[in-house]
Amino acid sequence: MSVSQQQDPSLQPLSRLQILMLMGVTAVVFLIISKLWLRFGSVSLLSVSWDAGSILTGIGLGLIITSASFVVYRLWPAYRRSSDFYLEFVLKPLLLPDIIWVGLLPGLSEELLFRGVMLPALGLNATGIAISSLCFGALHLSGSQQWSYVIWATIVGVLLGFSAVVTHNLLVPIVAHTFTNLISSYLWKLGQSNS
Repeated sequence: MSVSQQQDPSLQPLSRLQILMLMGVTAVVFLIISKLWLRFGSVSLLSVSWDAGSILTGIGLGLIITSASFVVYRLWPAYRRSSDFYLEFVLKPLLLPDIIWVGLLPGLSEELLFRGVMLPALGLNATGIAISSLCFGALHLSGSQQWSYVIWATIVGVLLGFSAVVTHNLLVPIVAHTFTNLISSYLWKLGQSNS
């Protein structure tokens, strides 16, 4: 029995196609929400400036998040179980080349919504970071036993929000989120193939 079925026996595994379609649909929904918010709200999209420094900053932040996640995974059993549940459910059906979509789709769509639109709407300050991070964490709730994953996602949301506020550049959290998802997913898939 898989980790996801042990934690929730009623949960049926999804196919590769279902996972990819779900990621695509979610990305489109977040894009629509972002566009509607920008159109009907009195908010401007956080700017995106393409430069090497921002890309490197995003990669550096992604490395910090990935490294911290590895440490938290090793030291916090509840997070380890929750993370295994989530990663097995999402990644197990996917092929290694599919990992690019795990990086790009959430990295772009979630950052557009949570750091690009929601954060400026709430305020580019501690309150805006806190509320948008709590919403980002809640997005990762897949069941009552997944609270530790939600806590970690909220902390990651704070780091991504802080990077957006400090740099005034949405590219930094986009690169960090995408890089984190790519590396974490690749390492998980690699670990599964070696076991």
